[in-house]
Amino acid sequence: MPNVSVVIPCYNQGIYLDEAVDSVLSQTHEDYEIIIVNDGSTDEFTNRLLADYRKPRTRVLQTRNQGLATARNSGITEARGDFILPLDADDKIGPGYLEKGVEILERKPSVGIVYCRGELFGDRSGDITAPPFSRMGMLISNLIFCSALFRKSDWQQAGGYNPEMIHGCEDWDFWLSLLELGLSAERLPEVYFFYRVRESSMNQAMNKDKRLEMFRRIVVNHPRLYRGWYGLFVKLGFRLTQSRCYRLIKEYR
Repeated sequence: MPNVSVVIPCYNQGIYLDEAVDSVLSQTHEDYEIIIVNDGSTDEFTNRLLADYRKPRTRVLQTRNQGLATARNSGITEARGDFILPLDADDKIGPGYLEKGVEILERKPSVGIVYCRGELFGDRSGDITAPPFSRMGMLISNLIFCSALFRKSDWQQAGGYNPEMIHGCEDWDFWLSLLELGLSAERLPEVYFFYRVRESSMNQAMNKDKRLEMFRRIVVNHPRLYRGWYGLFVKLGFRLTQSRCYRLIKEYR
Protein backbone atom coordinates (compact mmCIF):
# COMPACT_ATOMS: atom_id res chain seq x y z
CA MET A 1 0.00 0.00 0.00
CA PRO A 2 1.41 3.43 -0.93
CA ASN A 3 1.54 5.97 1.89
CA VAL A 4 1.14 9.04 -0.38
CA SER A 5 -1.51 9.56 -3.05
CA VAL A 6 -0.96 12.33 -5.57
CA VAL A 7 -4.34 13.33 -7.02
CA ILE A 8 -4.32 15.06 -10.41
CA PRO A 9 -7.67 16.34 -11.74
CA CYS A 10 -7.54 16.77 -15.50
CA TYR A 11 -10.02 18.65 -17.64
CA ASN A 12 -8.85 19.13 -21.26
CA GLN A 13 -5.21 19.44 -20.16
CA GLY A 14 -3.77 16.30 -21.72
CA ILE A 15 -1.00 18.21 -23.50
CA TYR A 16 0.55 19.11 -20.11
CA LEU A 17 -0.21 15.93 -18.20
CA ASP A 18 3.02 14.03 -18.87
CA GLU A 19 5.07 16.87 -17.35
CA ALA A 20 3.00 16.79 -14.17
CA VAL A 21 3.16 13.01 -13.86
CA ASP A 22 6.89 12.86 -14.65
CA SER A 23 7.56 15.41 -11.91
CA VAL A 24 5.93 13.01 -9.44
CA LEU A 25 7.82 10.03 -10.83
CA SER A 26 11.06 11.95 -10.15
CA GLN A 27 10.40 12.17 -6.40
CA THR A 28 12.98 10.96 -3.88
CA HIS A 29 10.13 9.48 -1.83
CA GLU A 30 9.29 6.13 -3.39
CA ASP A 31 6.12 5.03 -1.59
CA TYR A 32 3.38 6.76 -3.57
CA GLU A 33 0.65 6.36 -6.16
CA ILE A 34 -0.73 8.76 -8.79
CA ILE A 35 -4.47 9.08 -9.38
CA ILE A 36 -5.55 11.04 -12.46
CA VAL A 37 -9.19 12.13 -12.41
CA ASN A 38 -10.51 12.75 -15.91
CA ASP A 39 -13.17 15.29 -15.00
CA GLY A 40 -15.39 14.77 -18.04
CA SER A 41 -12.91 16.15 -20.56
CA THR A 42 -14.33 17.13 -23.96
CA ASP A 43 -10.94 17.43 -25.67
CA GLU A 44 -10.30 14.51 -28.04
CA PHE A 45 -6.56 14.39 -27.35
CA THR A 46 -7.05 14.27 -23.56
CA ASN A 47 -9.65 11.51 -23.79
CA ARG A 48 -7.55 9.41 -26.15
CA LEU A 49 -4.53 9.84 -23.90
CA LEU A 50 -6.38 8.86 -20.73
CA ALA A 51 -8.23 5.94 -22.31
CA ASP A 52 -4.98 3.96 -22.24
CA TYR A 53 -2.57 5.91 -20.04
CA ARG A 54 0.43 3.80 -19.09
CA LYS A 55 2.76 5.42 -16.62
CA PRO A 56 4.26 3.66 -13.58
CA ARG A 57 2.24 3.80 -10.33
CA THR A 58 -0.54 5.65 -12.16
CA ARG A 59 -4.22 4.89 -12.52
CA VAL A 60 -7.02 6.87 -14.16
CA LEU A 61 -10.45 7.55 -12.72
CA GLN A 62 -13.09 8.50 -15.32
CA THR A 63 -15.88 10.82 -14.07
CA ARG A 64 -18.44 13.17 -15.52
CA ASN A 65 -17.57 16.85 -15.34
CA GLN A 66 -18.34 18.10 -11.82
CA GLY A 67 -15.75 20.79 -11.20
CA LEU A 68 -12.37 20.91 -9.50
CA ALA A 69 -13.49 20.45 -5.88
CA THR A 70 -15.55 17.34 -6.65
CA ALA A 71 -12.83 15.93 -8.91
CA ARG A 72 -10.33 16.21 -6.06
CA ASN A 73 -12.79 14.62 -3.65
CA SER A 74 -13.39 11.75 -6.08
CA GLY A 75 -9.66 11.08 -6.41
CA ILE A 76 -9.04 11.28 -2.66
CA THR A 77 -11.94 8.91 -1.99
CA GLU A 78 -10.16 6.32 -4.15
CA ALA A 79 -6.73 7.07 -2.63
CA ARG A 80 -4.95 4.32 -0.70
CA GLY A 81 -2.34 6.60 0.87
CA ASP A 82 -2.44 8.08 4.35
CA PHE A 83 -1.17 11.39 2.93
CA ILE A 84 -2.57 13.37 0.00
CA LEU A 85 -1.00 15.84 -2.42
CA PRO A 86 -3.32 17.53 -4.95
CA LEU A 87 -1.57 18.58 -8.17
CA ASP A 88 -3.17 20.35 -11.11
CA ALA A 89 -2.54 18.71 -14.48
CA ASP A 90 -0.53 21.62 -15.87
CA ASP A 91 1.72 22.18 -12.84
CA LYS A 92 4.81 20.38 -11.54
CA ILE A 93 6.56 19.53 -8.26
CA GLY A 94 10.26 19.24 -7.55
CA PRO A 95 12.11 16.19 -6.19
CA GLY A 96 12.08 16.03 -2.41
CA TYR A 97 8.65 17.55 -1.85
CA LEU A 98 6.88 14.31 -0.89
CA GLU A 99 9.77 13.11 1.25
CA LYS A 100 10.08 16.29 3.31
CA GLY A 101 6.34 16.86 3.56
CA VAL A 102 5.59 13.36 4.80
CA GLU A 103 8.43 13.56 7.32
CA ILE A 104 6.84 16.63 8.94
CA LEU A 105 3.31 15.18 8.95
CA GLU A 106 4.57 11.97 10.57
CA ARG A 107 6.66 13.79 13.17
CA LYS A 108 4.28 16.65 14.05
CA PRO A 109 0.65 15.60 14.62
CA SER A 110 -0.39 19.21 15.26
CA VAL A 111 0.61 20.17 11.70
CA GLY A 112 -2.11 19.40 9.18
CA ILE A 113 -0.77 21.16 6.07
CA VAL A 114 2.75 21.19 4.65
CA TYR A 115 3.50 23.54 1.77
CA CYS A 116 6.62 25.04 0.21
CA ARG A 117 7.89 27.98 -1.77
CA GLY A 118 7.01 28.13 -5.45
CA GLU A 119 7.91 29.56 -8.83
CA LEU A 120 6.00 30.54 -11.96
CA PHE A 121 6.86 29.10 -15.36
CA GLY A 122 5.35 29.13 -18.84
CA ASP A 123 4.17 32.51 -20.16
CA ARG A 124 5.54 34.26 -17.08
CA SER A 125 8.33 33.57 -14.61
CA GLY A 126 9.05 34.68 -11.06
CA ASP A 127 8.52 33.72 -7.45
CA ILE A 128 5.14 32.79 -5.97
CA THR A 129 4.35 34.65 -2.78
CA ALA A 130 4.17 31.92 -0.13
CA PRO A 131 4.98 33.49 3.24
CA PRO A 132 5.47 31.49 6.42
CA PHE A 133 2.20 30.32 7.93
CA SER A 134 0.10 32.88 9.79
CA ARG A 135 -3.33 32.01 11.13
CA MET A 136 -4.48 35.62 10.91
CA GLY A 137 -3.01 35.93 7.43
CA MET A 138 -5.01 32.90 6.28
CA LEU A 139 -8.23 34.63 7.32
CA ILE A 140 -7.51 37.48 4.91
CA SER A 141 -6.07 35.71 1.88
CA ASN A 142 -4.94 32.29 0.77
CA LEU A 143 -1.27 31.95 1.70
CA ILE A 144 -1.12 28.31 0.58
CA PHE A 145 -1.42 27.19 -3.04
CA CYS A 146 -3.39 24.08 -3.99
CA SER A 147 -0.43 21.64 -3.97
CA ALA A 148 0.17 21.09 -0.26
CA LEU A 149 0.32 17.82 1.65
CA PHE A 150 -2.28 16.77 4.23
CA ARG A 151 -3.62 13.61 5.87
CA LYS A 152 -6.52 11.74 4.31
CA SER A 153 -8.00 11.27 7.78
CA ASP A 154 -8.08 15.06 8.28
CA TRP A 155 -9.70 15.49 4.86
CA GLN A 156 -12.42 13.09 5.96
CA GLN A 157 -12.94 14.84 9.28
CA ALA A 158 -13.11 18.26 7.57
CA GLY A 159 -15.70 17.03 5.07
CA GLY A 160 -13.47 17.31 2.02
CA TYR A 161 -13.42 20.12 -0.52
CA ASN A 162 -16.62 22.15 -0.73
CA PRO A 163 -18.27 21.44 -4.13
CA GLU A 164 -20.20 24.70 -3.89
CA MET A 165 -16.99 26.69 -4.41
CA ILE A 166 -17.37 26.44 -8.16
CA HIS A 167 -15.88 29.84 -8.99
CA GLY A 168 -12.53 29.27 -7.26
CA CYS A 169 -10.99 29.49 -3.80
CA GLU A 170 -11.91 25.85 -3.06
CA ASP A 171 -8.39 25.23 -1.77
CA TRP A 172 -8.49 28.26 0.57
CA ASP A 173 -11.87 27.12 1.86
CA PHE A 174 -10.48 23.63 2.50
CA TRP A 175 -7.36 24.90 4.29
CA LEU A 176 -9.60 26.89 6.63
CA SER A 177 -11.63 23.74 7.30
CA LEU A 178 -8.43 22.04 8.43
CA LEU A 179 -7.56 25.01 10.65
CA GLU A 180 -11.02 24.66 12.25
CA LEU A 181 -9.92 21.19 13.37
CA GLY A 182 -7.22 22.84 15.46
CA LEU A 183 -4.41 22.04 13.03
CA SER A 184 -1.66 24.37 11.87
CA ALA A 185 0.47 24.57 8.73
CA GLU A 186 4.20 24.59 8.07
CA ARG A 187 6.10 25.96 5.08
CA LEU A 188 9.22 24.25 3.76
CA PRO A 189 12.01 26.71 2.85
CA GLU A 190 12.71 25.04 -0.49
CA VAL A 191 11.08 25.70 -3.86
CA TYR A 192 9.19 22.53 -4.74
CA PHE A 193 6.09 23.82 -6.55
CA PHE A 194 6.00 25.12 -10.11
CA TYR A 195 2.86 26.88 -11.30
CA ARG A 196 2.29 27.13 -15.04
CA VAL A 197 1.07 30.52 -16.24
CA ARG A 198 -0.76 30.46 -19.55
CA GLU A 199 -2.05 33.47 -21.44
CA SER A 200 -5.56 32.02 -21.29
CA SER A 201 -5.39 31.59 -17.51
CA MET A 202 -4.18 35.18 -17.07
CA ASN A 203 -7.13 36.42 -19.14
CA GLN A 204 -9.52 34.49 -16.91
CA ALA A 205 -8.21 36.02 -13.68
CA MET A 206 -10.89 36.79 -11.12
CA ASN A 207 -12.07 40.40 -11.15
CA LYS A 208 -12.42 42.50 -8.01
CA ASP A 209 -16.15 41.84 -7.57
CA LYS A 210 -15.67 38.09 -7.95
CA ARG A 211 -12.79 38.09 -5.44
CA LEU A 212 -14.96 39.97 -2.96
CA GLU A 213 -17.80 37.50 -3.48
CA MET A 214 -15.44 34.58 -2.88
CA PHE A 215 -14.17 36.28 0.28
CA ARG A 216 -17.77 36.74 1.44
CA ARG A 217 -18.39 33.01 0.88
CA ILE A 218 -15.26 32.13 2.84
CA VAL A 219 -16.43 34.18 5.83
CA VAL A 220 -19.94 32.67 5.69
CA ASN A 221 -18.53 29.14 5.46
CA HIS A 222 -16.28 29.54 8.50
CA PRO A 223 -18.08 31.61 11.14
CA ARG A 224 -16.13 29.98 14.00
CA LEU A 225 -12.83 31.23 12.61
CA TYR A 226 -14.22 34.70 12.00
CA ARG A 227 -16.03 34.89 15.34
CA GLY A 228 -15.81 38.33 16.91
CA TRP A 229 -16.06 40.34 13.72
CA TYR A 230 -18.32 38.15 11.57
CA GLY A 231 -21.36 40.26 12.56
CA LEU A 232 -19.59 43.43 11.47
CA PHE A 233 -19.14 42.04 7.96
CA VAL A 234 -22.81 41.09 7.80
CA LYS A 235 -23.83 44.59 8.91
CA LEU A 236 -21.65 46.17 6.22
CA GLY A 237 -22.91 43.79 3.55
CA PHE A 238 -19.35 42.49 2.99
CA ARG A 239 -18.55 45.65 0.98
CA LEU A 240 -15.00 45.74 2.27
CA THR A 241 -11.61 45.44 0.65
CA GLN A 242 -9.37 42.73 2.00
CA SER A 243 -6.86 45.30 3.27
CA ARG A 244 -9.68 47.01 5.19
CA CYS A 245 -10.75 43.63 6.58
CA TYR A 246 -7.21 43.04 7.82
CA ARG A 247 -7.28 46.33 9.73
CA LEU A 248 -10.68 45.43 11.18
CA ILE A 249 -9.36 42.11 12.44
CA LYS A 250 -6.65 43.88 14.41
CA GLU A 251 -9.17 46.34 15.78
CA TYR A 252 -11.91 43.92 16.83
CA ARG A 253 -10.10 40.70 17.81
